[in-house]
Amino acid sequence: MNFFEHQEKARKQSRWLILAFFGVALLIVLAVNLVVMFVFSTQIPSSVNGGQLGFGAMLDPEIWLANGGLLLTSSAVTGGAIGLASLGKIASLQSGGGKVARDMGATIVTPDTRDPLRRRLYNVVEEIALASGTPVPEVYVMENEPGINAFAAGYTASDAAVTVTQGTLEKLSRAELQGVIAHEFSHIFNGDMRINIRMMGVIFGITVIAILGRKFLYASRYRVSSSRDNNGSAIIAIGIVLMIVGYIGLFFARWMKSALSRQREYLADASAVQFSRDPDGISGALKKIAAYSHSSYLKSDSEEVSHMLFSSGYRSLMFSTHPPLEQRIVRIEKGFDAADIELLAKKLKKQEKVEHLQAAKAEQEQQSKNDSKNKGGFFDIDGMFGDIGNPSTERIAAAAMLTASLATGLSSSAHSLEWAPEVLFYCLLDKDDDIRTKQLLIVVEQMGGISERKIQHLVQTHGMVKVEQRLPILEMSFPTLKRRPISDIERIQATIELLANADNKIDSFEFLLTHLIKQYLNEANLPNRTKLHGRKSIKDCKEELSVVMSILATHGQERSSAQGLQRAQKAFKEGMSIAGVNHLNLSFSNQWQQDLELSIAALDKLKPKDKSIVVAALVRTVLDDKQVLTAEHEMLRVICALIHVPIPLLG
Repeated sequence: MNFFEHQEKARKQSRWLILAFFGVALLIVLAVNLVVMFVFSTQIPSSVNGGQLGFGAMLDPEIWLANGGLLLTSSAVTGGAIGLASLGKIASLQSGGGKVARDMGATIVTPDTRDPLRRRLYNVVEEIALASGTPVPEVYVMENEPGINAFAAGYTASDAAVTVTQGTLEKLSRAELQGVIAHEFSHIFNGDMRINIRMMGVIFGITVIAILGRKFLYASRYRVSSSRDNNGSAIIAIGIVLMIVGYIGLFFARWMKSALSRQREYLADASAVQFSRDPDGISGALKKIAAYSHSSYLKSDSEEVSHMLFSSGYRSLMFSTHPPLEQRIVRIEKGFDAADIELLAKKLKKQEKVEHLQAAKAEQEQQSKNDSKNKGGFFDIDGMFGDIGNPSTERIAAAAMLTASLATGLSSSAHSLEWAPEVLFYCLLDKDDDIRTKQLLIVVEQMGGISERKIQHLVQTHGMVKVEQRLPILEMSFPTLKRRPISDIERIQATIELLANADNKIDSFEFLLTHLIKQYLNEANLPNRTKLHGRKSIKDCKEELSVVMSILATHGQERSSAQGLQRAQKAFKEGMSIAGVNHLNLSFSNQWQQDLELSIAALDKLKPKDKSIVVAALVRTVLDDKQVLTAEHEMLRVICALIHVPIPLLG
């Protein structure tokens, strides 16, 4: 199952979740109505049946008909409480994955951390993100959790956060940590995070009746103890019954979580193996959890996020959100023997202290191995499409080499809260001295003289940025950029647009890159409003596809030469044939910026399956001349990022 099929499945499961929520909510409403009618029929004399009281009166249909208004009110109040509680919970999480992590007591890991274990964690996350073509997510650590666990949260890749426990840092090797992080990245790519956020809201809404019942019962204690009201026992009974109804709802909520979560955990395990091409990494992590006697359990309350975790967050006798560890290991490692766990447990007891002391040394050795690999680079074109959302070991190694190739000062600046905006502006500087001078004046007007001097320092120290480094540097600086105040982000966006237009002839790559920056920042600010796909098909967007394909086909070609136009036309036709559109020709427009912006927005609303066809068409256009220039590769990655399809790093 590829990236697009996972997205389509996530979309269907979201619909299933909504239907299940309404089903469970309806059952709760009916149960509360039964409680209301029971109390009404046993406490208030009825005009029917001669004023009969008791359970028998409740069975009289005339009483139900006579109290239709009461039932409607009860249904509205109960349904409203459930719905508002769910929406309120989801709204409280609109800040994205970082909000979930912070609510769990996690601490952010900054790129400049000096802790070797946290440095290793950030390196692993950054390498996989860069290899995948996605913004680097925020990284968090739950410092007081000795168990081995992790989760990814957020609405989109732009506002995602990856969180691990302190035990994960201390007890896992780099390969095992990479397996766990790859597992969490698969949740990011496959659309699981958005489902998980909605699941948190749904479960809170379903259990709100139990919460209200418990509070009602607690408050009624004092009223009963200080009052001689004969209805005191009835008040307590109402509280107890509401709690029972609420916990029945919790029973169904846990069933929903279990039904939805288990299969996607198997898929995430399989994706993690495809990410790293190393089954020993993730299977080793699972074995250590088993060897440490299910050490994935958290000390803090993990009920809300249990379905997000890498492994079970607490002991559950029924409806576990995760498959048994042994079954997960067997699916990854066919020859697994359960007896090996006992041997591993004995070995770990001896090695635990040693592993912690050797963590820093292990990181240096692993980095040396990465640096020694693929020194000549690689260019696996055939595997690019299959690696979408599934970067191979080579892609991750290439990302490690790329980050290592950046000057230390430039990398540190990209990770710095104070320097990240200037690094972004630095990447947009023109090679022409006159235009660059104009751009620096724009920075002075928009951001101030200090910002301009920082950019000058970057230019003097590192020279002009290489084309192939612009997009990775953007992705590296993104986690820091989005931590700045909203007012700063708005000024940064305005400055970016002015810099790109400084020469009054913005090229297509500059145009797309500035739009990608805006998209990343906007989605981080309003993640709950972001849609990763829509319902349109290619037949609805033929003209828009033609515009995008024309831009890509002519990128880097000399339009004024007959030979350049001929090559562009051939590449365009090849790509459009993949999309099943053969009657359109290469097109140009004086208002190409507006056309391109509208066309990208239309393609972003395609169904996942149709997006996969579009990406295949784009790749075919680029590969028509049997080679991929850096400019073409970067253009392809930016276009795909704008339609929420992460294209992996080629190398």
